[in-house]
Amino acid sequence: MAIKSRVGSGWQVVRAGVIGLGLLVAACSAPKRAPPVVAAPPPPVVAAPKPVPLPEARLNKVALLVPLTGPNAALGESIANAAALAMADLGKPQVQLLSFDTAPGAGEAAAKAMAAGAGLILGPLLASDVPAVTAAVAGRPVPILSFSNDAGVAGGDVFVLGFQPGQAIARVITYARSRGVDRFAALVPQGAYGQRAQLAFVKAVNDSGGRSTAVVSYARDPAKLAAAAAQVTNYDARVRASGKPQIRADGTVARVAGALAPVPFQALMIADSGAAAARFLQPLARFGAAPGQVVILGTELWNNEPGLARVPALKGALYATVSDARFNSLAVRYRAKHGTNPSRLASLGYDAVLLASSLAARWPLGQPFPRAALLARDGFAGIDGAFRFTPSGVAERALEVDQLGTGTVSPAPNSF
Repeated sequence: MAIKSRVGSGWQVVRAGVIGLGLLVAACSAPKRAPPVVAAPPPPVVAAPKPVPLPEARLNKVALLVPLTGPNAALGESIANAAALAMADLGKPQVQLLSFDTAPGAGEAAAKAMAAGAGLILGPLLASDVPAVTAAVAGRPVPILSFSNDAGVAGGDVFVLGFQPGQAIARVITYARSRGVDRFAALVPQGAYGQRAQLAFVKAVNDSGGRSTAVVSYARDPAKLAAAAAQVTNYDARVRASGKPQIRADGTVARVAGALAPVPFQALMIADSGAAAARFLQPLARFGAAPGQVVILGTELWNNEPGLARVPALKGALYATVSDARFNSLAVRYRAKHGTNPSRLASLGYDAVLLASSLAARWPLGQPFPRAALLARDGFAGIDGAFRFTPSGVAERALEVDQLGTGTVSPAPNSF
């Protein structure tokens, strides 16, 4: 009370100060508000590093030279597709296969193959293209495995993979000799194939110990087939020999017709397609050489004509060829993939790839292809059976003998 009486209005001042102090204390004791929650910013997006591509396997390059356009495109495509199928069947590739179209020019295709670094050439298909390919290789150590059947282009670094008529002729004649045939005759077409067939026929007959009675060359003209059939059967001489002279009572001479002598051969080789052989059947029968009277022999060309088995007059005819067993399996897979039937020559492309792959281990990267390995005497195995190259560069093949209407009568050997 003394304070109040002495200070008078000072209470009001003290009071106000106390109130202010209370408010300050109250303010200090009030709960603080939590700051607003702010989400943390997302971490920066960092792109995953791209995987480093594995180094591409370095392989020696093999060029396939076939016609992919033009009139022979279907055949070339069939060979190329079969070669690709071989690469797929091999799984892990041992070589890199590059394809080039020879239709615009075989030399141009070979030059592209050389620029791409090819160390081995598979092809060309035609013998006439071989010189241009050889020129493009220009003496480099690059072997050329031609699909041609012309042995004349073989030599040096050129090897011939195609089927050889001479080998088929020798095989069927050897078989006929084993069955007791010793007298042979032949009809051969005019042209290079016929000339090669004639030489092969004469050699095969001589080598087998047989005897050739006649070899007649003919033009593929239906009007001239009868004349060729008469000539090979020696028909005119046989007619003259069939009559015996008879002396009449008045001294005149008459010729009495007798039985026509048989033809002078037991087997007749028709070195042409099966269709051509079928056209000869009627005139041959007229001149005493019908099937059944003589054995008809064909060539490897007959293997491309499955319809021959349905020609009754050719039943019993013999020809030699590569085995079809593996090829038929290949054809099934080829149809499944491409929807069409492969050419019978497609096997050459498949087997050429198998050969190249089989020698890849002996072919150091970037080095010349091991040419000497192509001449291995044990040879190689493929869709068409066992084969090997002779020192002259021609593929020698293991062949079977088939008989129309019967099937295989002498299987091909499995090896040499």
